[in-house]
Amino acid sequence: MSPRAGQAGHPARTLAFVESPVQLLNVLEWAHLHAGRGPAVPSEADGADPAAPPGSGRADPPPGAGAGGTGPAAAVMPAQGAPAPALPASAALGAVPAQTRRDPGRRVPGRRTAGDGADLTLVVLAPTDPMTRGQLRRMADLAREEGHRVRWEEARGGTTAPFHTIGGLAGVLRRAGRIVMGDPFSRYVQLLLTITRANDLVVVDDGTATMEFVAQLARGERLVRWHRKGGRPGARDLLFAPVSSSARRRLTPSARRRVEVFSSMPVSEVPDGVTVTANAFAWTRARFGPPTVTAGADLVGTSLVETGVVDGERYLEAVRALARAHGAARYFAHRREHPDKLRRLAAETGLEIVRPELPLELVARRGPVGRTIVSFPSTVVHTLPLALAGTGVRVAVCDIDPAWLTDTASPRAQGFLSGVTGMARDVHRLAAVSLA
Repeated sequence: MSPRAGQAGHPARTLAFVESPVQLLNVLEWAHLHAGRGPAVPSEADGADPAAPPGSGRADPPPGAGAGGTGPAAAVMPAQGAPAPALPASAALGAVPAQTRRDPGRRVPGRRTAGDGADLTLVVLAPTDPMTRGQLRRMADLAREEGHRVRWEEARGGTTAPFHTIGGLAGVLRRAGRIVMGDPFSRYVQLLLTITRANDLVVVDDGTATMEFVAQLARGERLVRWHRKGGRPGARDLLFAPVSSSARRRLTPSARRRVEVFSSMPVSEVPDGVTVTANAFAWTRARFGPPTVTAGADLVGTSLVETGVVDGERYLEAVRALARAHGAARYFAHRREHPDKLRRLAAETGLEIVRPELPLELVARRGPVGRTIVSFPSTVVHTLPLALAGTGVRVAVCDIDPAWLTDTASPRAQGFLSGVTGMARDVHRLAAVSLA
């Protein structure tokens, strides 16, 4: 990849800001596509964090079972009332099994060669949610194995944490030639954009939100997450409005500023000057699998209840009906689903609740996985067909019935969710299940 910033003839110094495992996965996909091959494992002199041994970072280890060297990257949730199984630290922090790697061209640690592409440092702006933190730890391990530097920031670790994080990043932000971000709606990211001088900006997928971001940018609208659109701005929104407006201007391409969107999602409105690059999950397919495909079906959960879009009772009834109709035995929980909700699902549906410790695209690619995967409208109806291409696994999506929506759901919710389903490629579309 020819450099667009930094010294001539050298790869641009790239900072990537991520706040979720999916964002980190898509940064790895972007780096794989643009660099062609992963760089060598960095030494401390290369800028690796010497205070954080590989796989540990600076804070808590990922929760849950199944993270050891041979088990699946998922934790099975105990039945209601049962205590969570304890895991030794070595199991909780276990690396991805070596036998799943498909990387015959591994080079000498600490040595970089021409053609390695972007000089990439991943900055994790750590959330507080334990499941998200756990998946981010596992993904950070994979990023280090691919030779990238990882900088873990406790960005939400108290009142003064944002000041320490932003102050500590100011220098590297000003020196960066390229900024990669997973969530342009993030207030943290928007604030960091006001500091950087980089004129090469890349937005990688943060799920279905990417579709809304591109559309809002094309229409010149303020950046607002789809499930909040239509509501009245709060006091914090008004206070932050100047920063958000500045970020939108920074994300608008110009003669001096290049903006790329790296996405597996369908993009219908492309702003003038924005480059859209397809994410085909080439790194995921080269790195893992193919999986063992089992009979039966797996269900994929959603956090639409937690975000206030879908009624909890209706959702429970829909999951029960889908499990019965498709003979599903497992339910892959979204990382933001509430434990109480999952315990009730397990008790009332008989499903085995699995909390993946990696993004579902990687868990499914590693296997085993059911021959049919049933999901509600979400990112995975677009990404799983790409990650599982050639495996024979069928992805089916169940529409959200308007009657399932809460009274407080955004007026745009139904149209947006229908669009997510309608634009999905290589999936089987199911009608909304009857709850009668």
